[in-house]
Amino acid sequence: MGIKLTARLQKIADQVTIGHRVADIGTDHGYIPIYLLKNNISPFVIAGDINERPLRCAENNIEANNLVNSIETRLGSGLSILQPKEVDTVIVAGMGGLLISELIDNSKEIAQNLSTLIFQPMQAQAELREYLVNNDFIIERDILVKEDRHIYEIIVAKPGKQEILDPICYEVGFHINSNPRPLAIEFIAKKIKTAKEIIQNISENASESSFEKLKEMKNKLKRFEEVLLCLQR
Repeated sequence: MGIKLTARLQKIADQVTIGHRVADIGTDHGYIPIYLLKNNISPFVIAGDINERPLRCAENNIEANNLVNSIETRLGSGLSILQPKEVDTVIVAGMGGLLISELIDNSKEIAQNLSTLIFQPMQAQAELREYLVNNDFIIERDILVKEDRHIYEIIVAKPGKQEILDPICYEVGFHINSNPRPLAIEFIAKKIKTAKEIIQNISENASESSFEKLKEMKNKLKRFEEVLLCLQR
């Protein structure tokens, strides 16, 4: 049984260092662990999920691919299923940025002993970046990948101290320039469009309490437009 990953999952798998032991948290169908083993990227993978049903599904797929000796499944929440230094890399994909932050916060000793942390937050990406920076992680790569009409953000981090040159990096990533230029431009253009929509909505329903929010969004819009200009040069 061959495994063909979607564009999003493929880009996540591409971030794994060859030879690293990996834990895939929230593994769902177990596609990434199977891919990593089948392609000789990782010698051992832990596939974890908080829900029994997707874990059973992953186990069926693992068995169908004759990988029961190389992929271990574990039922439980986040990084709590791991022991310190048991794996080199952790993948957490398809969850919200706030939940990912919470999972790291609940298992800081484990997180701080990892070589690489690969995250693909579905929302609250800025909040996740800020959490990582404030909790002694360096963001090494910010990767954009387009699947269908949606642009996903992948954040690759490691333990360490991050230098903050500009807070707008929390919103657009610290390495926006490392992505294909057309994709980066499309990504920022979508942020500009969303910011304009929020500004219009706040303006139409203006109140004293919304003044600060309006000011904040106008400042974000200005910064997004500056980033776009830099990308278009």
